[in-house]
Amino acid sequence: MVSVLDLAWQTIRTRLGGFAGAFIAILCGTALVAACGILMESGLRAGVPTQRYAAAAVVVGGAQSVRPPGADALSTEQVGEQPSVPAALAGRIASVPGVRAAVAEQSFPAQVVTRDGRVLADRESLGHNWDAAVLAPFTLRGGDAPAAADEVVLDADLARRADVGIGGQVRITTASGTVPVKVSGVVDGGSRQSAVFFTPERAAELAGRPGQVHAIGVLADPGVAPETLAERVRAVAGGAEVTTGVERSSIEFLDVSQTRVLLLAIAGSFGGFALLVAVFVVASTLALTINQRRREFALLRAVAATPRQIRKLIGTETTLIALVAGVLGSALGLAVAGGLRDAFAAIGVIPADFGLAIGPLPPVAAVLLGLGAARLAAWAASRRPSSIRPVEALGEAAVERRELGRGRLLTGWGLVLAGVGGALVPLFLRGDIAAAISTMSTLVVVIGLAVVGPQVTGLVMRFLVPVLARLWRISGYLAGANAHANARRVAAAVTPLMLAVAFALATFYGPTAMTAAAQQESARSTTADYVLAAPGGISPEVAAAAGRVPGVAAATPVVRTSVITATPVGDSVEVQRTPAQGVAGDQAGAALELGVDAGRLTDLTGDTVALSRSEADWLDKKLGDDVEFYFGDGVPAKLRLVATYTHDLAFGDFVLPVALAREHIGGRLDDSVLVRRQPGADAGAVASALSALPYPGLVVAPASVLAAPEGGERQAQFYLNLVAAGVIVGYLAISVANTLVLTTAQRGREFALLRLVGTSRRQVTRMMRLEAVATVGIAIVMGTLVALIPLALLNFGLRGNPVPAGSPTVYFGIIAGAAVLGMVAIGLATSVALRARPIDAIGVRE
Repeated sequence: MVSVLDLAWQTIRTRLGGFAGAFIAILCGTALVAACGILMESGLRAGVPTQRYAAAAVVVGGAQSVRPPGADALSTEQVGEQPSVPAALAGRIASVPGVRAAVAEQSFPAQVVTRDGRVLADRESLGHNWDAAVLAPFTLRGGDAPAAADEVVLDADLARRADVGIGGQVRITTASGTVPVKVSGVVDGGSRQSAVFFTPERAAELAGRPGQVHAIGVLADPGVAPETLAERVRAVAGGAEVTTGVERSSIEFLDVSQTRVLLLAIAGSFGGFALLVAVFVVASTLALTINQRRREFALLRAVAATPRQIRKLIGTETTLIALVAGVLGSALGLAVAGGLRDAFAAIGVIPADFGLAIGPLPPVAAVLLGLGAARLAAWAASRRPSSIRPVEALGEAAVERRELGRGRLLTGWGLVLAGVGGALVPLFLRGDIAAAISTMSTLVVVIGLAVVGPQVTGLVMRFLVPVLARLWRISGYLAGANAHANARRVAAAVTPLMLAVAFALATFYGPTAMTAAAQQESARSTTADYVLAAPGGISPEVAAAAGRVPGVAAATPVVRTSVITATPVGDSVEVQRTPAQGVAGDQAGAALELGVDAGRLTDLTGDTVALSRSEADWLDKKLGDDVEFYFGDGVPAKLRLVATYTHDLAFGDFVLPVALAREHIGGRLDDSVLVRRQPGADAGAVASALSALPYPGLVVAPASVLAAPEGGERQAQFYLNLVAAGVIVGYLAISVANTLVLTTAQRGREFALLRLVGTSRRQVTRMMRLEAVATVGIAIVMGTLVALIPLALLNFGLRGNPVPAGSPTVYFGIIAGAAVLGMVAIGLATSVALRARPIDAIGVRE
């Protein structure tokens, strides 16, 4: 007696072409899910090799995340600025058993100025105290350690690029200004950051953080394991971060710690989209594959196969295919994860030297998820062929069922209505949440239309049939009649192409709407005439010097930072990091128009804060109330609200006094200075005087080039979305080609019958071209409309203009790619199907 497993295996062997579509869909879907899992694991335990702390067994730094009181373990937020630890902690750590030495390290921006006035800013350059050189270890190649305040030691690469040797003179720019120093020595040792060593006293002075240090490196006694020592150090470290191994790099490099959180966020959001799309694609592909075998299942029902046996057969076949495709896909996921890591590094959102953590859990989880999705899809697709009565089997197989079930119609149109409702949200909310909901509403509408696809496609084809017949008599009539009679098949071809078009449009034009709105509001709100900037930031002295230039009415420094808020929502606490900026309240009004609707910016001094109107309403704060949050470095804040404003897209939700903002950023440098000249002052003379200020690397530009404060971060997020969306669109493109080839290849007997009754090969080919045009056209039009409605509402809510922001060239590129993909896939499959002689093809079993 043949078992179900044997029968399933024989069916797969004899129908390799039919199962190829499901195999490819599961293979690619599993690869995507595995890649996302690897990214998530990397976010938990990967990093870069430590460099400055290579000799330290344990490194202690400030807490890298904020967890407010009452928040659960998942409600934490990564700090946006470099935190510090008390210098006195080094003494307590030094007394721990097994500690040979505890060395406190200062770290602050210190850039070398070359003889021709250039600032070496192609690589981050930091100043340190000389006694911390032992942590790398940095060893003297020549010369001596710095012994006076005007002496420094440079690393060898920095000395080479500055073209200076031992005993030479060089200028160093820090937050305190630019000073000439003597190079007393040069050290070996390489790092992704350049190193400038000062005397311990001078380094503490330049760091500008009395009683605080960047980190404490712990050297272990011989034979003491780092993990054992770390446990002992944690007992005295209080709330400080204690790290060993690769974790040390998260203290050394702020971007490593941020990258790990970013990878977790990418894996969560991108992985969720990937899994949703994969389930959708696998389900539609399996449904199409099973639908092609209607005659086979009808015959099995006619010879007394029970519904349970048919479902078991389909489930077994699917399991075999899913296991093989899943294992191969999980291996392919390693390459996909590596490619994503390289792409993210290329656009600058993660460090180029950030490695991936490869473990067994993500591939195994991807195989299980792929298998589960395939079995669920197989169960749903097997309900129809297993539920028909034996007496109706052959009739059911001969004619495609036209009507859809009531439950399917209610579900599909309910999703469409829910998606349209979500698209209205940007009319009432602003910011990133509006853009996210807009994109999600597009996907919900697409899924809803996919559920009721045969009904929608049938309605569209009802109008297209007479048009096609009128334009191309025989071929047009055949194309229209075929498409109208086989609405399910056409819908199966239209759906993935429509999803690809809509997803690509929403992913590209959604972020451009936010960027355009922020830039538009920033340009309208900036009343300054010039903006001063320099590589790596500028000294706070620049603003004061610019204010003394003849013809300058006001010069306000701007510090870009972030803050972390904790808002109770029900029984949980919502924690998020949001952009903020520091400005000089007494000068800001002359250079910026924040749209103040309550209070005064001139009161923005000391321990005060200004909030956007939306944030103040969300926190239920009024003028004079205390606002509690965390600075970017994780330090708690409790500031008095002195003003609210409406231009939050341009300036974020928090505006701080510039002096307070400087205290909580690692470099103590300003990002820019906004300058407004006096009425009637000569523009050229003022610009020349500003350019002549004695600060190396200072650039004077028109204020019109100023982007929104979070523009750089938003741009990086935009490119990040493009990379992630490109991978999903690539998967959808494979699915589109897969589906179109399957729906065309199954029609070999139909083509043979048409040719035997007198239709020429040319007429059949033209018929398929017209069907391809109709299929691609419907997908492009529906995909465009599905994306256009949420995008128009998003742009109207943010910019007051419903026309989507962004280059129209991208749209034409997307629809051109969709058209080429659809036409080529159908054309190639038709060409292959027509190669066989009609008399041979008509006898091929389905």
